[in-house]
Amino acid sequence: MRASRVVGPAVGAVLLAATAMTPLASAQPPSGSSTGSTVESDFYLPPSPLPDGDAGDVIRSEPSSLAISVPTIGGTLPGEATRIMYRSNDSNGDPIAVTGTYIDPAADWTGPGPRPLVSLAPGTQGQGDQCAPSKMLNNLITYTPPFDAMVEYEVLAAYALLSRGYGVVITDYEGLGTPGAHTYVNRAAEGYAVLDAARAAQSLSGTKISTDGPVGLYGYSQGGGAAASGAELASEYAPELNIVGTYAGAPPADLKSTLEQVDGTILTGVIGYTLNGLLESDPDLRQILDENINGAGQAMLKQVADQCVGDTILTVGLHRTQEYTNTGEPMSVVLDRLPRAQEILAANKIGERTPDAPVLIQSGTSDDIVPHGQAVQLAADWCSQGATVQLSSAQVPAIVPGSGAGHLIPDLLGLGEAQSWMKDRFYGVPAPSNC
Repeated sequence: MRASRVVGPAVGAVLLAATAMTPLASAQPPSGSSTGSTVESDFYLPPSPLPDGDAGDVIRSEPSSLAISVPTIGGTLPGEATRIMYRSNDSNGDPIAVTGTYIDPAADWTGPGPRPLVSLAPGTQGQGDQCAPSKMLNNLITYTPPFDAMVEYEVLAAYALLSRGYGVVITDYEGLGTPGAHTYVNRAAEGYAVLDAARAAQSLSGTKISTDGPVGLYGYSQGGGAAASGAELASEYAPELNIVGTYAGAPPADLKSTLEQVDGTILTGVIGYTLNGLLESDPDLRQILDENINGAGQAMLKQVADQCVGDTILTVGLHRTQEYTNTGEPMSVVLDRLPRAQEILAANKIGERTPDAPVLIQSGTSDDIVPHGQAVQLAADWCSQGATVQLSSAQVPAIVPGSGAGHLIPDLLGLGEAQSWMKDRFYGVPAPSNC
């Protein structure tokens, strides 16, 4: 089933082939201002000030109607969904509200011990509030005129996990749905959001999971980075969670090398997501960027701030960031000579802390979006610290470089291994390691 997760991005790729010459649209509202559907808008506005409490505490919850569900005599398949808002922290350690969805499974758990929980870290959804998974799970397909169409492809990963009897919680991350810019690929903020989602799910009453059952972290691409971050932060940030394993597919562990590689591809626009997120977490970067980005670059940042990834592919895909800088150099070159920018990128590097639980890292040797080499380095970094790491490299030839095929195909090929590896962790099988 996880193979079908490529459907959303693949549709965007097909559309791009017909519209590759589409000019950039006019600038949109400021970062994070879009809300898409207004039906649930009140839910996504956090109380001010936030109520006292701890990270992972549920602030509010309500039933959530999944777009794909089947009512049966024994209950709703694949399970009963609850939209949640919970306390977390941003990368500066300040308390924030994050939203997400917990799905209590209809399938029986037949393994040993308490029923497991998987904290699913979504792959790239976009940066507009309408792209929040907790919203798109209700609609499956979200459309905002003129071009912003998005399929919630993570529904299939979630349903595959639910079919095994695991509880599944899916975070929206910081600023995706809630006010403020989504801090895309921010190491600390995403790791906290994934861990606090697990805490929040285990604290809900009336579910089939226990308050201290086994937890797995699971994600691909952006989600792979978030899961990897959660894995190495868990011992210091959420030591009470019984994390038994983490699947990190194509994790962008090194933003510097990832930004260099993605430039000029179908996903050039994620560089805009990244910069918008850095401006949210590190506002002192604003003046530096303003001095180095031209008018087209400023317009691009505003534009992608309110888009889902399908629209970003159509409007920014295959552009190069040299179009957006004052010097005509790629953004990576400009950032490379700015000490503050380099400091921020270094602070977002994954691999400098040690995961306590086993990790499976998957990466394609010809990944044209998230470089294979930095995934190999992540494995080496963790291995050198004594972690249990299995690195699985998909030997895939380069296919239409820049199209994203090299990024998506390994996800498809890694389906069986990822599912079996996570199941083995929940069944207590000793984890493999090729350190």
